Amino acid sequence: MSTRTRTTTTQGAGRAAGEAGRLAAGDQTGGLGGGETGRLATGQTDRLAAGETDRLATGETGTLAAGDQATRYPRLRSTPFSILDRSRTRQGHPDAEALRDTIDLARHAEALGYHRFWVSEHHSVPGVAGSAPTVLAAAVASATSRIRVGTGGVMLPNHRPLVVAEQFGVLEALFPGRIDMGLGRSVGFTDGIRRALGTNKEAAGSFATQLAELTAYFTDGPRPHPQVHARPAEGLRVPAFVLATGAGADIAARVGLALVIGDLRGREAMQAAIDRYRSTFEPSPLWPQPYVIVSGTVAVAETPEEAHRLLLPEAWSMAYSRTHGVFPPLEPADAITAGEPDLSPKQRAFYESALAGHIHGTESEVAAELDELLTQTGADEFLVTTSTYERVGLLESYERLARVAGLKG
Repeated sequence: MSTRTRTTTTQGAGRAAGEAGRLAAGDQTGGLGGGETGRLATGQTDRLAAGETDRLATGETGTLAAGDQATRYPRLRSTPFSILDRSRTRQGHPDAEALRDTIDLARHAEALGYHRFWVSEHHSVPGVAGSAPTVLAAAVASATSRIRVGTGGVMLPNHRPLVVAEQFGVLEALFPGRIDMGLGRSVGFTDGIRRALGTNKEAAGSFATQLAELTAYFTDGPRPHPQVHARPAEGLRVPAFVLATGAGADIAARVGLALVIGDLRGREAMQAAIDRYRSTFEPSPLWPQPYVIVSGTVAVAETPEEAHRLLLPEAWSMAYSRTHGVFPPLEPADAITAGEPDLSPKQRAFYESALAGHIHGTESEVAAELDELLTQTGADEFLVTTSTYERVGLLESYERLARVAGLKG
């Protein structure tokens, strides 16, 4: 059975259940840090932000000969691939281990030839250890030497723009030419978390104003406090990205920043947002042209069944959060399948919704679907957001995907 057939069978229940797969604790991209395209052909480096390098990858593919792969899947083979890791905690393992796992995965990502490695922001969430993205990004950058490092993302409603500018200025000064500034508009998961952060649900409405103030500290543009300077940020070029759903895409276009957008379960809505972004984009000092990163879960294994198993822990955790109000640590796939017969109709609907729309299967199946998605969206880049309980299986999936995409490690 093909990947497309498998995902389609669950989409009906998924639509009925709503957007169960979104992590509300800080993502804005349907897979990017809590709730979430232009072409980059060989030689088109003028579309990258200042400080970026064009890392189009070629090489061996594993399953198909390199020449066959490049001929059959040209978009796949000319698109940079990156990783967002949420530092997901696992049942039976201490939270600190999740942070060490993130550092370890970053080293593997660099060795495999991935373009960026991002970390996320979540507060008071049992299932996520990453609560301080700029601190974790510094650790990742210290443990690597070439891969770009950033946030997916810093949630501006939780912070003052001046402080965020100073933090990224320090990162860029310490790791020049390697730092990305991914920004989102989510607020805390519950009223209690929002109060502890000193914010509220309405704070997301000021996101565009905060973005303008933040980026002005780098470009010395107009801002509310012209006598204040974010040192050492001023004059540095740190590529800025907006983690977005539909409304966020419009903001990204208006302020002239790159767009990161996901939720592959609703591809028509995603494509509409991408089209609006491109058609209304206003150039800025940080991004002279539109730049779109499509994000989503990708699981690659030797068999379709093994790839499907990699999706179960995250899907169950998301479904549990919708019925219990708590986003828990990941559980082993075997424990989840053992409990499937006992699911209530409501739980099953959320669970199937969380399993829908992802790209998973064998290398050849994933190659075909990714190439089709990248061709349809014209994405400049793809950001992989996969989380699962089994670390060995996750690393193997990223290795297989690197072969599929022809990354040069």
